[in-house]
Amino acid sequence: MFRPASPGIFSATGCTGEEALPLKAVLKHIVDAALDKKADDVLVLDLNGLCDFTDYFVICHGSSSRQVVAIVDSIEESLRAEDGLRPKHVEGRRVGDWVLMDFFDVVVHVFLGDKRDFYGLERLWGDAPRVSFPGTLEARAARRRPGAAR
Repeated sequence: MFRPASPGIFSATGCTGEEALPLKAVLKHIVDAALDKKADDVLVLDLNGLCDFTDYFVICHGSSSRQVVAIVDSIEESLRAEDGLRPKHVEGRRVGDWVLMDFFDVVVHVFLGDKRDFYGLERLWGDAPRVSFPGTLEARAARRRPGAAR
């Protein structure tokens, strides 16, 4: 896997436009695009140091195959329009119960709710720190914690 020249820069060959982008900005665009299509329980896991094939997972789900595909389309269109990025590979779009989008340093998983529960990626990668963005599970949990900023 290609590793960025400097931390926090999304610069995998074939996935960038002309300039490298901050990885956090790309993650925010992914989260926002998923939430625009009403994705449920969006979660960002930081896999740095835990695996060799990617740095982050974004996991979310929809309530129907049609919604899953709409979430995937929204993410793909948003990253292409805003960042000039295209996924290296998309798997599962035709069936629409688990779609994987590989952007090298970020892998996006969009599930049907029951498939997400069954495969349990959050449990498999339970050691991975959760990254908070507005609208994600971690951000909502932080608002509920005593003493959290309101």
